Amino acid sequence: MPRTETTVRELYQFDELDEKAKDRARDWLRELKAQDFDHEYIYEDAATICTILGITLSTHEVKLMSGQTRQKVNIWYSGFSSQGDGACFEGSYRYQAGSVKAIKAHAPEDTELHRIARELYELQRAHGYKLEASITHRGYYSHSHSTTVEVLRTDDREVHSEVQEAIAQLLRDLMDWIYDGLRKEYDWSLSDACIDEDIRGNEYEFTQSGARACAC
Repeated sequence: MPRTETTVRELYQFDELDEKAKDRARDWLRELKAQDFDHEYIYEDAATICTILGITLSTHEVKLMSGQTRQKVNIWYSGFSSQGDGACFEGSYRYQAGSVKAIKAHAPEDTELHRIARELYELQRAHGYKLEASITHRGYYSHSHSTTVEVLRTDDREVHSEVQEAIAQLLRDLMDWIYDGLRKEYDWSLSDACIDEDIRGNEYEFTQSGARACAC
């Protein structure tokens, strides 16, 4: 005749663990978060900044769990430990009036964004605000130099190679800025301070050794 065996275990909140057990608990959550890094709000801010600067990001369709679809901007990244890691985007660029003032209002402390906006404006002013560019991703990598940037003028006049390169470099500087933001957010999300906050906030329980208690 079958019998039921009941096992009783003492469970602990994070702050009740010793330091070695806390490290084990952190490692458990850190591994989960590394596999499911949430980059969406970085993408959303990047899309806003692109709009301010006159960049229209292209999009692609993604399917939702509900069966419906939505458009997602063409920003890609890979990270954060290989030499070929980085971020890039696809779309088009043209002059946007008031972009320098608008970017300072949006990100008042970010001197790199200020520089990119100012130098794009100076190039546009020197060329009658007629410069446009298309940005296309190519290859298997997702860093800034895995893009092709083609610069034209709206009046079909020739664009000198140094101007083409200057526009391309500023757009790639923006891609590098996006990657830097992703890397910083990733590092923060896996830091002890952030991990500890998440564990406490979710009230996870652990065995005395720091192993995650089954949530079932």
